[in-house]
Amino acid sequence: QVQLVESGGGLVQPGGSLRLSCAASGSIFGLYTMGWYRQAPGSQRDVVTTITSDGYTNYVDSVKGRFTISRDNGKNTVYLQMNSLKPEDTAVYFCCLVRGRTYWGQGTQVTVSS
Repeated sequence: QVQLVESGGGLVQPGGSLRLSCAASGSIFGLYTMGWYRQAPGSQRDVVTTITSDGYTNYVDSVKGRFTISRDNGKNTVYLQMNSLKPEDTAVYFCCLVRGRTYWGQGTQVTVSS
């Protein structure tokens, strides 16, 4: 089993920044992709960004140039640096780890509002 614990969400004004962290523990070995999804009220859960074991990244168009994903393989941790936040970034952000199946964290709320 794999456990994922997110941290770093909160309330921020438009234009501000937040950094999310996600620590993985449990049966972690081999190659795996990690990533972040988000779900706004009344909407489905959508991918934001992913990063492979060798550091290859993908971003949804709406966050390109503003968000940066990174990972520390030694700590089994993935980070999401979010800059120039907009009200439409408001959502619950979920960390995930993909290795055979997808494991999910519990989610952390990000609210962008003045």
